[in-house]
Amino acid sequence: MENLGWRRRAYVNMGLIALNVVYFFYLEITGSTSHTGFMVSHGAMYAPLVLEKGEYYRLLTSIFMHFGINHIMNNMLILFILGDNLERALGHIKYLIFYLLCGVGANVVSMAVNIREYRDVVSAGASGAIFGVIGGLLYAVAVNRGQLEDLSTRQLVIVIVSSLYFGFTSTGVDNTAHIAGLVLGILFGLILYRRPGRRRYREIWD
Repeated sequence: MENLGWRRRAYVNMGLIALNVVYFFYLEITGSTSHTGFMVSHGAMYAPLVLEKGEYYRLLTSIFMHFGINHIMNNMLILFILGDNLERALGHIKYLIFYLLCGVGANVVSMAVNIREYRDVVSAGASGAIFGVIGGLLYAVAVNRGQLEDLSTRQLVIVIVSSLYFGFTSTGVDNTAHIAGLVLGILFGLILYRRPGRRRYREIWD
């Protein structure tokens, strides 16, 4: 029998990618995504404005912003490859809620750590949400005995290790948001994901 779940289109994931890309090109046309002040004026994360001015919307808007073409290309490629798997596993609405919670939650944790360590930084990017997607998939694969559609535990572990290694060996990367997103993804996966039960069919005899 054909697996219809495999064929379901991931509309939300494609919509998130489109929103990121459209906003990126809007910012590039009207200014420059490599200019810190310009990015702050258009919604990037900056703790003093969040806490002192009450601009909490930055916790959300910043996950749709990227510093330069390489930043958005890397993030959207991973989201394109992995996001549809989790959307099919969770469903459209749950996936959207999951993605936004991971992104905002990773920003909150990152902001708290930066404040504690007296770091005054501007940040933006979908990485926290994307690491959340990876964490959610890791949980879903684990409860499905190491395989979910075309994904295996080994593949996800390789993605996680290589992504974290790249982050820790590069400059200007918010590793706190990455780790926070990963942990939140596993936790929200535990809350929102339910392993589908096996369908039972009756044999019909002519």
